[in-house]
Amino acid sequence: MRSIVWFRGKDLRVADHGPLAEAVATGEVIPLFVLDPFFFAPERARELPHRMQFLLESLKALEADLARLGSRLLVVPGRSVEVVPRLAARWRADRVLAHRWVEPFGRERDRRVGEALARQGTGFCLFEGETLLPPGSVRNGQGGPFRVFTPFAKAIMARIDLPLIQDLRSKLPPLPKGVTADEVPIPALADLGIDANPGLLRGGEEAARERLRAFLAGPLANYGTDRDRMDRPGTSRLSADLKFGTLSVRAVWQVVAASGQGESARRFLNELLWREFSHHLLWEWPELLEQPFRTGFQAFPWREDEAAWEAWTAGRTGYPVVDAAARQLKAEGFVHNRARMVAASFLAKHLLLDYRRGEAHYMAWLADGDWAANNAGWQWSAGCGCDAQPWFRIFNPTAQGLKFDPDGAYVKRWVPELAGLPAALVHEPWKAPAALRGRLDYPGPIVDHAWARQRFLAVAKGHLGREAP
Repeated sequence: MRSIVWFRGKDLRVADHGPLAEAVATGEVIPLFVLDPFFFAPERARELPHRMQFLLESLKALEADLARLGSRLLVVPGRSVEVVPRLAARWRADRVLAHRWVEPFGRERDRRVGEALARQGTGFCLFEGETLLPPGSVRNGQGGPFRVFTPFAKAIMARIDLPLIQDLRSKLPPLPKGVTADEVPIPALADLGIDANPGLLRGGEEAARERLRAFLAGPLANYGTDRDRMDRPGTSRLSADLKFGTLSVRAVWQVVAASGQGESARRFLNELLWREFSHHLLWEWPELLEQPFRTGFQAFPWREDEAAWEAWTAGRTGYPVVDAAARQLKAEGFVHNRARMVAASFLAKHLLLDYRRGEAHYMAWLADGDWAANNAGWQWSAGCGCDAQPWFRIFNPTAQGLKFDPDGAYVKRWVPELAGLPAALVHEPWKAPAALRGRLDYPGPIVDHAWARQRFLAVAKGHLGREAP
């Protein structure tokens, strides 16, 4: 059996890789990666510089791992819907093996590839691996998809019985004789017109394993309390690894579940279930990438205010946590989850700007930008998503900062203009004495919290036709 293992950017690893393990078990293996212009055309790649940096580092690491194991990654440019069927015919492959994608554009790509392969008599097999359980397989008592997280999580926990990890790191068979292609090197960032950002996490499977080991040895023990602290390294930092598949989600689940860390481990696994929920939602409702889940939010009267948008993206709103999040996003391609929620709530509810603008902005800059999770997070914060925070609950960015960054360390790192303020003032710099405020190169609040809160409640109540408690 001759199999093409089509690596596609969400499975950049050797361990626990279903398509690769299946190919090795049944015969000849041809590892393939297609440089599709949908992502890799320079003008497209420059729109997502941090994700592209992490992806290219991970792809180079995969190439090295496959070579070390005795095989070779073939990197071929072109449109996937054309390249894969053409190469399958040229190489006389019996089948193409790949991991399934949840996103609607990925599903459409696979439909077209599958039809082209079927016409020429080549098999096409999609493996699960992006989620713990196949999307669409978790149903409620009426046979439909879940719309609320808690019963969804309970249903997952009642079913989850993950098979043993396929830790394939022994020798691989060499490429079959006569298999050639119009290969190109993996592009460097400079080839795409992207400047390297040294502030990003390093990509690749080994770097991912190191992060997982560090999390198990350190932050996991206090994850239940520290995960919300913006001033502490209390999270796993595995989000980009899960996005690009340098670690499989089930491998992470299994080692955390077996860690013996009790409640902290349970809390972390619950976060993996939220990720799972977002992917299952997008599978059931592909339109979520364009439209709010709650139909009442259709045609919501979002404002057009370019000055407010520029202040939010530049980190100059006058609200320290919001501004710290904006600056961390561009500097590290990452934002602490608590800061993400505060910043998203501020954009949608304080500024009344369309959450989809913020969602797209984050996808452009995040290294861990995942379509399903990013969309679910933004819709949750705006109050228009599935099982979202109620629209009438509005984060107070000052109170959030005082609670989850009590000494102001997070803010002072990313908003150095406030580094000289005492902790009691760092989240409320407008309360500093006038002489001190005059020396700060930092704006006052662009909107008053209490006034903005009432404005949003009035607008939302008028549009949704519901009374706010």
